[in-house]
Amino acid sequence: MNSSSTVNANATSAATKLQNQFLHARAAYELDRCPRADTRRVALEKLGHLLVENSAAIQAAISADFGNRSTHETQLLEIFPALSAIRHARAHVRSWMSPSRGFASLWFMPARTEIRPQPLGVVGIIVPWNYPLMLAIGPLVAALGAGNRVLIKMSEFTPRFGELFAKLIATNFASDQVAVITGDAKIAVEFSALPFDHLLFTGSTSVGRQVMRAAAENLTPVTLELGGKSPAIIGPDADIVEAAQKIIFGKCLNAGQTCIAPDYVLLPRDKEAAFIEAAKHAVAALYPTLANNPDYTSIVNQRHVERLQNYLADAASKGASITSISSANELLDIHHQTVQKIAPTLVHGVNENMLLMQEEIFGPILPLVPYDSFDDALQYVNDHPRPLALYYFGRDHHNIERVLDETVAGGVTINETLLHISQDELPFGGVGPSGMGAYHGKFGFDTFSKLKPIFRQPKLNGLNLLKPPYGKRVEQMLKLLLK
Repeated sequence: MNSSSTVNANATSAATKLQNQFLHARAAYELDRCPRADTRRVALEKLGHLLVENSAAIQAAISADFGNRSTHETQLLEIFPALSAIRHARAHVRSWMSPSRGFASLWFMPARTEIRPQPLGVVGIIVPWNYPLMLAIGPLVAALGAGNRVLIKMSEFTPRFGELFAKLIATNFASDQVAVITGDAKIAVEFSALPFDHLLFTGSTSVGRQVMRAAAENLTPVTLELGGKSPAIIGPDADIVEAAQKIIFGKCLNAGQTCIAPDYVLLPRDKEAAFIEAAKHAVAALYPTLANNPDYTSIVNQRHVERLQNYLADAASKGASITSISSANELLDIHHQTVQKIAPTLVHGVNENMLLMQEEIFGPILPLVPYDSFDDALQYVNDHPRPLALYYFGRDHHNIERVLDETVAGGVTINETLLHISQDELPFGGVGPSGMGAYHGKFGFDTFSKLKPIFRQPKLNGLNLLKPPYGKRVEQMLKLLLK
């Protein structure tokens, strides 16, 4: 057998294995279509223990995949919110499962209504590389809380963590309850084509379109958590130093490889120089060194390093000014790449023709877009695709309300960055090109449930008054109904 035949045979074998895993989960669902609250809480408890007991191994695997991923960031941005989501779901799943009952509308009394949550069946989750733990655990918590069976496809860009996570899940869960699939993009294509009862994808908008097309063949409902260019707007009255510190913090976490990281800054034209100076001080305080600093995360692979370098080269060739805002001595920029890291960098003098103003940046590069009036800033946001996140800095109540009322974004944080994603009582999701659907907390439970509407008709009711043969009685009733 030649090498081409071997590759094809391996691909066929992997596709067959994936199909069998799906059918295995489907058969288990058919045997227990609505697991009890205690069963779901036990599954969530197992998940929590898995994270706590293997925290060090998880941190090491993710760091190895990145070349260097701050272990403190993994704890802060992945393990902590994952445990928080698990504890929140365990505390509330019983009440979330309870049917909500009410009365029928006046004309149908004494009938009763009910909404009863039911598991959908088998749920698919496609996980990206940038937060491989949290973006697996978050949807998994919601899916298990809703009583589903789950298949999870991990990113091929984080293979060490993917293999570890698959092993940990296999050790703690039956394969027909939760199964983790690893492999390349071809496996991801096969995965998205399975007839799931719901499919959640987190990743780029371009790949999201492909996933949605594949899911459409089975009429599989999808939740798409995509990206886009999330603006940070600095209001006319904002404290520029405070705003710069918070924006730089949000941008530099995970080296900007965050779907809701500030992607560009809209700021008053006369405050641009002050922002640049404040940003330099902010970076110096956060990261006094870069190359050997374990707190400063690497770019995940050389492909993405080159992509970011290309953005900077393209911007420079089209007239932008590039300012490295690190005070560290290492030369980590477009011209001197000593490790798989890129220094925090500001780009000013940008225009719409530059790649970094067209594509989601996903790195520690921050364009500055000055505005002359607050109206101009809002118009700029509304002239572009609706973002996954929007950040506003300023204390003027009227301006805050204008931002909230006159722009549309997946989520908003006022006078801070990123933190809306950490709230279990808030839905997380995009809008338009930045995604569809939402999860987290009760919203995630509802996403992975069928909220079945039920009408209960008592034996004694007045429906016969509206049945044929129609006559004066019905006409009199209709006069009342149609008033």
